[in-house]
Amino acid sequence: MIHILLCCGGGFSSSALATKVKKDIQQYHLHDEFEIEFSPFMIAKEKMGNFDIVVCCPHLTYDVKQMVKNSNPDKPIYILPPRMYGLIDIRELSTDVLDVLEMYKHTPINPVHFPGEENIMRVTRSVAYRRSNAS
Repeated sequence: MIHILLCCGGGFSSSALATKVKKDIQQYHLHDEFEIEFSPFMIAKEKMGNFDIVVCCPHLTYDVKQMVKNSNPDKPIYILPPRMYGLIDIRELSTDVLDVLEMYKHTPINPVHFPGEENIMRVTRSVAYRRSNAS
């Protein structure tokens, strides 16, 4: 089971999105594969030990970079593209989560990003990275 911590600034949007993702998990019968909780980013460091990955909303880019610089967390942190965050879907999220976990295993550098997506605010995809680049 992969435990995902979804973070936003104050926990409000991540709360609503985590509720949607939990419904998706049930609808697509993924309850044995994924679990999601939400948190304000300011307390994410305290909760990180209970999760496999921290997924953040796009406006936390600066905060994530500061956390990485100051505390060098040992869990992958992934900043979702803006459209993907707004249209969150467990099928797309879980695909990126699996890919990010694999990338981090080989190169443990945070925040984890896909090739060409260093500036997340310029990323326009609303689907998983591997699907957006499929030929």
